[in-house]
Amino acid sequence: MAFVFDNTYARELAGTYVPWKPVAVPQPRLLFLNRELAVELGLDAEALDGDGLASLFAGNVLPEGAEPLAQAYAGHQFGMFSPQLGDGRAVLLGEVIDRRGRRRDIAFKGSGRTPFARGGDGKAAVGPMLREVLIGEWMHAVGIPSTRALAVVATGEPVYREQPLPGAVLTRVASSHLRVGTLQFFAARGERETLRRVVDYAIARHDPELAHEPDRYVALLRAVAARQARLVAQWMNVGFIHGVMNTDNMTLSGETIDYGPCAFLEAYDPATVFSSIDEGGRYAYANQPRIARWNLARLAETLVLLMADPDDEAAAQHAVAQLTAPLDAFPEWYEAALREGQRAKLGLLPGSTQEMAGDAALADDWLALLHAQRVDFTLAWRRLADAAQGDEAPLRALFTDSAALEAWLVRWRGRCATADGPARAQQMRRVSPWVIPRNHRVEEALSAASRNDDLAVFDDLLAALRKPFDESDAQVYYAQPAPPEWVAGYRTFCGT
Repeated sequence: MAFVFDNTYARELAGTYVPWKPVAVPQPRLLFLNRELAVELGLDAEALDGDGLASLFAGNVLPEGAEPLAQAYAGHQFGMFSPQLGDGRAVLLGEVIDRRGRRRDIAFKGSGRTPFARGGDGKAAVGPMLREVLIGEWMHAVGIPSTRALAVVATGEPVYREQPLPGAVLTRVASSHLRVGTLQFFAARGERETLRRVVDYAIARHDPELAHEPDRYVALLRAVAARQARLVAQWMNVGFIHGVMNTDNMTLSGETIDYGPCAFLEAYDPATVFSSIDEGGRYAYANQPRIARWNLARLAETLVLLMADPDDEAAAQHAVAQLTAPLDAFPEWYEAALREGQRAKLGLLPGSTQEMAGDAALADDWLALLHAQRVDFTLAWRRLADAAQGDEAPLRALFTDSAALEAWLVRWRGRCATADGPARAQQMRRVSPWVIPRNHRVEEALSAASRNDDLAVFDDLLAALRKPFDESDAQVYYAQPAPPEWVAGYRTFCGT
């Protein structure tokens, strides 16, 4: 398997990272290989046998052309600023150009301590690394921008957390690993020229059309904010709760990154929090748009340093005013993306100005109905498609107050009374998955893999998640919600 590396980060941004090699592991064993992604990256997965692939993706054998390094970054974690975080247990091997001409990072996670480890052991466990596979592949299948797992290798040695766990290394593919926290690291140190190099690199990599704009830093913030508005709107429309929306987990590329304490809504409740470390509910489901804007404000603060001399108060105020405009526009961009997704899920056809103006209320009242009656978020959208086709019984079975549902259905039917029912239902099913990574099914798969070294449950779940819109008998097991009492006690952990 040959990586054809072209490592611009290593080549152009000296001083922003530490060259660092992954730590060799005693007994590498391949648990997962994403052959579809390997082909996309132009790799020949058949060129190596199982042992060769395991050694490669464990970091025991570095591929030719790799320039492994640990990236520096800072971040606000639950609102508190940490001036130095960085790749404490990860290394960026390098970059490849995929078959579609896109530049992609190839990185290890769980590959041993680096100078940024902050006392950690630099390792990862099988369960959290396989979680990255499951959630990332589902995100990809439903069209939500995401990092993806290329491989997971068991290391043959234990990782000590609350109890000993089998160790693993993840190979992650991303458009880049540039984060809001990357810029914060250098801004906090007042390293303006290094910060400028990093920001100009980010523009060249993700928004090259902005490179020669006179206000390119404002334009970058606008581009990142627009991407994040679309991303978070997509999360909200599938019931995804990231769980750890720190600034070091917000990418400039607009990809979802870090599937640590993430989870999915079951019965709809905007205040839902599953993360064990989010005691105050900062990153609750409904808070995600607000937190995204807060994170973008931290990005804007780093850019002020490039636009004005800190001692020039007038220039600094002007820069702040320019950068505030994209932040003020973010709620509108988010709302537009959210409503666009909701219209598709509701099966609403283009209508008059008056009809379109009422769509937001129709969507909000639908969600209020789900909340009041504790209806499963995913199944409600899916059964609504059945209702569009004329079969309302499966939808009605989810609700206890049929009168409240009927009152809403009257409005909904009236909004698209002239639509072709079967065609409308089919379009709705294309945007409302039937299978999501149900929290209890994910835990079931990870437990079997971690405790019993049994990957069959994981493999079956992964196969289902890769076909999220398929409603078939084979998928029924994966589409059913967890018992309410199980959900009530469910907590997720960051996996570090």
